[in-house]
Amino acid sequence: MTGHLPLESVDRGDAVIELRDVVKEYPGSPPVRALDGVSMRIDRGQLVAMVGPSGSGKSTMLNVMGALDRPSSGQVLVEGRDIATLGDAALSAVRGRAIGFVFQHFHLIDGQRALDNVADGLLYRGIGLAERRERAAVALDQVGLGHRGGHRPGALSGGERQRVAIARAIVGSPSIVLADEPTGNLDTATGQAVLALLEELNDQGSTIVVITHDLAISKRLPRCISLRDGAIVGDRMPESAGVGVGS
Repeated sequence: MTGHLPLESVDRGDAVIELRDVVKEYPGSPPVRALDGVSMRIDRGQLVAMVGPSGSGKSTMLNVMGALDRPSSGQVLVEGRDIATLGDAALSAVRGRAIGFVFQHFHLIDGQRALDNVADGLLYRGIGLAERRERAAVALDQVGLGHRGGHRPGALSGGERQRVAIARAIVGSPSIVLADEPTGNLDTATGQAVLALLEELNDQGSTIVVITHDLAISKRLPRCISLRDGAIVGDRMPESAGVGVGS
C-alpha cells in the first residue's frame, strides 16, 4: 500500500481511553447492571481484542468507550477528558475528532461513491469538500482501494466495503479506532484479510480495539481483554507492555 495518513502524537506510552470503576445500569426491576465496576486503560499504539460471549457487556463497553453513552457512575476519560463533565456539543466534538468507528454492517451510503463515503468521515471537521475528498483518496489508498474510489458500495465486495468503512474511520487520524465485529459479515478468508489490514494500520501507529466474540481473533491480537457478566475477567498483555488494568 502507498500513501499514509498523518498520525498525530504517536507516542506509544500515554492512555487514549481510561475507565475508572465504571458502572452502567439500565432501568428495570431489578435494574440491569451491564458494566460492574470496570477499570482499564488503552494506551496509544496498542492493538486490543475485547472478547466475550453474548450478554458479557461488550456492546455497552463499546458505547461507553466511544462516548456514545455516559456511565451511571465512575469515570470514562478520552484523551484525559472526563466525558461526564462535557456537554453534548463538546462530547460530540471529542467523539468526532478522537474516535473512529467500524461496524459489522458497514453503514455506507449506497448512492455515494466510495470516495464520498470516506470523505463523510470529515463532515463535522469544518473541512471543505475538495480537501475532504483529497484526504479520503489518501485513506482509500492506505487500505488498498485507491483504484475503487469511484465505485458505489453495491459494486464492491463485502471485504471491499469493510475496507471503505475502515478508511472512513481513519480518514480524520483519530486517536483510537473501535471496530465492532468487523469480520462478522465476511467469509473466513476475507475476514483474515481485514484483520491483516488492521494489524498493518496498527504497525503504522493507529490504536485499535476490536470488539468480538471470536476467540480466534482474541488469540491473534497482542492484547486481549476478556469480559463476562459486565466485568473484566482477564487481560492478556503483550510482554513488552506495561500495566493495562487500572491506572
